[in-house]
Amino acid sequence: MKKAVPDQLENRFELLVQSVTEYAIYMLDPTGTVTSWNAGAERLKGYREQEIIGHNFSRFYSEEDRLAGVPSRALETAAREGRFEAEGWRMRKDGSRFWASVVIDAIRNPEGELLGFAKVTRDLTERREAQQALEEARDAIFQTQKMEAIGKLTGGVAHDFNNLLAVIVGSLDLARQRLATGADISRYIDNAMAAAERGAMLTQRMLAFARKQELKLQSVDCIALVRDMAELLKATLGTGITIETRFPLSMASAHADPGQLELALLNLAVNARDAMRSVGRLILEGVEVSMPPLPRSDLAPGPYIRLSVIDEGDGMDPATLARATEPFFTTKGVGKGTGLGLSMVHGFAEQCGGAITIASEVGKGTTVSLWLPMTASHAQSIEENDAEPAWETGEPLVILAVDDDDLVLTNTAGMLEDLGHTVFQASSAADALRILEQGTINLVITDHAMPGMTGAQLADVIEEKLPGLPVIIITGFAELPPHATSRPRLDKPFKQAALARIVSTIGGRPMPDSPVSDSRRSKG
Repeated sequence: MKKAVPDQLENRFELLVQSVTEYAIYMLDPTGTVTSWNAGAERLKGYREQEIIGHNFSRFYSEEDRLAGVPSRALETAAREGRFEAEGWRMRKDGSRFWASVVIDAIRNPEGELLGFAKVTRDLTERREAQQALEEARDAIFQTQKMEAIGKLTGGVAHDFNNLLAVIVGSLDLARQRLATGADISRYIDNAMAAAERGAMLTQRMLAFARKQELKLQSVDCIALVRDMAELLKATLGTGITIETRFPLSMASAHADPGQLELALLNLAVNARDAMRSVGRLILEGVEVSMPPLPRSDLAPGPYIRLSVIDEGDGMDPATLARATEPFFTTKGVGKGTGLGLSMVHGFAEQCGGAITIASEVGKGTTVSLWLPMTASHAQSIEENDAEPAWETGEPLVILAVDDDDLVLTNTAGMLEDLGHTVFQASSAADALRILEQGTINLVITDHAMPGMTGAQLADVIEEKLPGLPVIIITGFAELPPHATSRPRLDKPFKQAALARIVSTIGGRPMPDSPVSDSRRSKG
C-alpha cells in the first residue's frame, strides 16, 4: 500500500506530460539519445514515439548546425551550467523548419551523477513572423514620415542652393564679359567665392544633422564668435527680436568646431524666434562652470563653457520637452519646420564631448544650454588667411591626381600646377594604378567616392604595392572606412591654400623609390 501512492503520482505526472500538446517534452540520456516522447513532441516534430526513441536528438537540427557542433554544445552547456536556453531553427520530420524556443535541463541523482536531460521545445514561428511583420510596419511608417520630412527639407535646400548658384553663375558670367574689356572683375570673383562658401556651410549643416560631419575641434573664443555673429543674427531674426548678450569680460575657450558652433547657435536662435512669434527678447548667455553639479549623467566631470539661448516664448509642456531632441519631431505647422534643429545641435554637442540641456515652462519660455568642454589653453581659433599663406611649397613634386569628375580633376590639377608641381591625371582608380606602373610618382591625391574602387581602397592597394608612397584622400562626405581614418585627408570644397598646406606637409616625408621612370603626363 505504501508504494501505491508514488506509483499513482508517477502515472498522473506521465498523464500530465502526455496531455500537453503545445510543448514538445521528452527525455534524453547523457549522450543525447531520445528516451521518452510526448504527444506535443509528435505534433510539433512529426515523429511518432516508435520512430524517434533510441535516436539522437541532433536530427532535429539543420545539417549546418550539426556540422557546426551546435547539438553537442547545447548538452555540454546544460551539463556544465545545469540549463541551456536558446532560440533557433529546428527541423520537422517532413524537412520543414520552425522557429523554436528550446530549454534543456540537466537531471542528476542525489549523488550528482548525470542521468540525462529534460528537453522542452515550443514552436514560436507564428509569434516571430508576427513580430517581424510589426517591425516592418513600424519601419515603413517611420520611413514614410522621414521621407515626408526630407521632402520638405529638400525643397528648402534646393531653394537655397539655387539662390547660391544664381550668384555664382551670374557673377562668373559678368566676370567673363568684363574680362574681355579689361575691366576690374575682382568684385564678381568675390561674390562667387562668398556664395560658394555659403553653399559649403549649407552642406555641412545637412551632414551635421545626419551626424556624419567630421568636426574640426579647436580652441574657440565664444565671446568673439557671438560678437562676430551679431549682424547675421539681426538679419536672420528680424527687427521684432531684441538680442541681449550676457558674457563676462573674459572667458576661457571652448573645445569645439567654430563653424558648427555658430550654426548650432543660429539654429537655437531661430527656434527661439519662432517660439516668440517673431516678437520678444532673446538672451545669449555664456559662463564658465568648473566641476558643476552635472546636469547630465553622461557628462564627464570637468570644467565646461555653458552657452545658453533664452527666449520668452510659449515654452513646452513635459511631454513636448521629452521629445524635443528627437529627429523630425516638430511642433511647428505643416511646411514650417522639419524638426532638424535641436536634433542637429544635440548631435554636435555630443561629438564635442558635451551635451545640451533644456529647461522650459509653458507660458514662460525656454532655455537651451550647450555644455562644451573647456580647452586646456585659451588660444583663440585662427581662421585661414589666404593673403598670408602659412606654408612653404618646398621642392616640386610629381603628383598623381585621381578623380572621376573631370571638372574637379581639372581644378585640382590646375591648383597643383600653379604651385609648381608636375601633375598626372587619372579619372579612375584603375587608370591611377596603370600610371603608377609607368612613372615615378612622389604623392597621390585621390577622391574617395569613385565607382569601381574607392579612394580608400586605392590607397590600400598602393600601400601593398608601393609601401611608403603617401596618399591624400579628398572627400566631400564626412565618413571614411574605419581603417582609412588615419590617412591624410582633405575635405571638399577646399581652397588652394589648404591644398598647398597638406601637400607641403605630406610631401615632405621620405618618398619610396619607384621602379620606373617619369615618362609622360596622362589624363587617364
